[in-house]
Order: sequence, then C-alpha cells, then structure tokens
Amino acid sequence: MTKRLAVAGKGGTGKTTLAALLIRLLQEKYPEKAILAVDADANANLNEALGLTVEQTMTMVLEATKKPGGVPTGMTKDIFVEYHLNRALVETTHFDLLVMGNPQGPGCYCYPNDLLRRFLEKLSANYDYLVMDNEAGLEHLSRRILPQAEVLLITSDATARGIRSAGRVREIASNVQLEVERMGLVISRSRAGEMERLSKEIARTGLEVWGEIPFDPTIMDFDLQGRPLLELPPEAAAVQAATKLFQTLEL
Repeated sequence: MTKRLAVAGKGGTGKTTLAALLIRLLQEKYPEKAILAVDADANANLNEALGLTVEQTMTMVLEATKKPGGVPTGMTKDIFVEYHLNRALVETTHFDLLVMGNPQGPGCYCYPNDLLRRFLEKLSANYDYLVMDNEAGLEHLSRRILPQAEVLLITSDATARGIRSAGRVREIASNVQLEVERMGLVISRSRAGEMERLSKEIARTGLEVWGEIPFDPTIMDFDLQGRPLLELPPEAAAVQAATKLFQTLEL
C-alpha cells in the first residue's frame, strides 16, 4: 500500500526544501522502495532541489486537450491525457518526479482536476511512497487532488505570520475533509530562542510541533551554486534536523 506524505504551507516557508530532504532520506533509508515525487506548486522548483530537468508538466498536457485538433481522431481524451502524463514522468534510479505546472487559461478546471486525481491514484499504486509538495495557495488541498494522506507536514518559518498561515492550512484541510491520519507543524529556518517567543502563536494553531529545521547557510550556498539538495553533506544542520524529524515520525 502506498504511503502518502504531503507538505503544505505559505510560500517561502521551506516546503520544497523539506520535501527534498524527505525524498533524500527515504531513498537512503529504503533504497529498495519506489518513491514518487509530485510537485504541485505552480511555482515549481522541486525539480531543481532534486537536480532534475523537466520538459513537460501535467498542465501542459491538459492545455493541449483544449486546442482544436489537440486530441488525435480516434483517441479519447482520457487515453490521450494518460499517455502524455506517463511521458511527462521524470524517472531516476531511486525516485520519479511528476510536475503539475501552472494553469494557463480561463475556464472551469473541474474536469482536469478529476483527471489529475484519477491519474495520480492509478499511478501512485505503483509506488511505496508518494511525496507531494503542495502549492502556496493551497488550491490542490481545497480541490482534493490528493484526497487522503497518511502524513501532512505543515511548514512555517519562524514568524508569527507564518505560524498563523500554518493554522489556516489546518483549517482548510479540516473544512474540505481531507483524510489525514497525522498532521503536524515543522518550523523552518529557526534560530536560537525563536520557538519560545512563538509559543503562544503556535498554541493557537492547534497543531503539534513535530520539529524544526534550523537556519542552515549550507542550503543557501547550494542554492546560489545551483546544486541539488540531494548532495548536501550528512553533517549539514538541516540534514541532521530532518533526519531526527523523520525518525520521530517513523515514516
């Protein structure tokens, strides 16, 4: 059975970094397991954190179906979409990546959302783990593209505004009735003493704090150099903290 892990939070709160660290640790701990990474952020950059190049996104495939003659004669739209979505999958030795992309045109996205939901459900059955990096606007949560997850990690930076946003993520997940077994808060880029100062704001969210990823200049250096986070040294502060977090969660 596939274990679904979702990461959500306000933009700039370390969602993609956490998702990349999670994928890194899963492939190290379970080299025999199949992992599917899904970048559901419109501002997709999980591929960069993982050191991959993406040529086609799920949105590009769906947009092609709207064009006159986009779907070949004799082929149903469902078959056309499934064929090209499979081709959009970026495959590696230890994990595969699928990027949703940014909706590019007007109109109702009920049908595309339904297609994406069904495709992800079918595709993820071939994997032991699915890790989804959700978009900052939380649309994919509210549209229930991923209707259920064993673990939902909600990220916030060490600011009161970020913590309040994390609380709203919890509310959205509850309001749209996502089937989430475990939900918790992860604070990113924290410095000494900041957690204590934010304790009241954290308490108001109703979220359990699962851990924190401290400010790590190594991540900034890797970003400036364009190096994937999979190459971070094991002694890096962020890697050490993420390892402790995932051990605690027993993923």
